Parts: sequence; C-alpha cells; structure tokens
Amino acid sequence: MSLRKCLLINQGLVPYTIAWSYQRSLVAERLANPDLTDVLLLLEHPPVYTLGTGANPENLKFNPATTNFQVHRIERGGEVTYHCPGQLVGYPILNLREYRPDLHWYLRQLEEVILSVLRVYGLQGKRVPGLTGVWVQGRKVGAMGIKVRRWITMHGFALNVCPDLSGFEEIVPCGIQDKLVGSLAQFIPEITIEEVRFEIAAAFRRVFRVDFVTTDEHR
Repeated sequence: MSLRKCLLINQGLVPYTIAWSYQRSLVAERLANPDLTDVLLLLEHPPVYTLGTGANPENLKFNPATTNFQVHRIERGGEVTYHCPGQLVGYPILNLREYRPDLHWYLRQLEEVILSVLRVYGLQGKRVPGLTGVWVQGRKVGAMGIKVRRWITMHGFALNVCPDLSGFEEIVPCGIQDKLVGSLAQFIPEITIEEVRFEIAAAFRRVFRVDFVTTDEHR
C-alpha cells in the first residue's frame, strides 16, 4: 500500500493572522477539490492569545478590550491558549476520509506525534484521562485544538520546546486550573526548535503514514 502524499511546509516566525488566513485558503481549496495534496505547516508565532469558539473569556486574566496583547477568537475547539517563539506549532490540512473520519482518533494521533518525539529524547510523556494534550511530569507540554469541516482539518497542535512560559501566567491555559504548563527545555536545557522541528516531521510521517514532498515536487 503506497503512502499518502503530504506537502511539508516549514516556516519560521509567522504572524498569527497570516497563518490563519493561509490555513483557511488551503481548506477552501480542498473543500472545492478534496483530491488536492494534504499539507503540514510547521512554524512559530509571535506572542498571541487565541480562544476557541466556546472558550470562556474568564480564563483570560486581563481585559482583552484594553490590553496590548494580541487576542483572537477562532474557529477551533478548546479554551484559551498562548503561542510565542520557541513553541513549535503544527497545522495539518488533511482529508480525514483518506485516513479515518473520526475526530477522537485524529486527536489521539496528534497526541501520539508528540509522545513519539518525547520518546526520542528519553522523556515519558503521558495522556490525562478526559483531557486532550500531552504532559511530562505533571506539566503540559503539548496542546491540541482542531477544526474539521467536511472532514478537512485545520488548526492542530503546539509543542512547547523552549518558549518563555511567562505569557501563560496571563491565562488559565486550556481552562485547566490545577495543571502546570511546561516545556522540553525544562528537562533538556540545550534543546533547540530546529532539531525538534525535524523530529516532529519524522513522527508525523510515521504516525499518519505519509510521504512528504517539497514544494518543488508538488504539482
């Protein structure tokens, strides 16, 4: 059985609104033509807070109407989260009909991508029953928030590699009061975003059984 093709697009620091618009354009193209190649965007964002469609604004510890922070309410599920440099964000644009049209399965696969990366570094990642994400020693290092329309996915996952975690102090991350946010750098101080970018791509390829192509190969 041949592997499904997936276009891997590695980007650096991308403003949230630009990446958001790009995702929506990719999804729109695939809603019009579901046979288009799947895409995985890997990037970082400047500091920004995002809230899912049903997120409780009380989980913000500041007034979004008067703050200088960037805040966006977006179409993904989940509560409030924070993105910043040093956090690796993955946005898979997949046609789940070609994998498994099951949202719970998809979220568990995204978790498995991060769990696989942690195993490479000798870290024991864990799931928490009833919650979405990945924890190491009680600290949440990986978060997921997705939107799926006619089985085409957008938004995705975020892995805290070596970010400044102070931005998380301004929110109740993911609406969970009693769980700490952590990063891989707390366990592996010398870790870099670029090496983890490689490992994330390799893990995604294994978990979703795809064959990555570059823009030069993509037609």
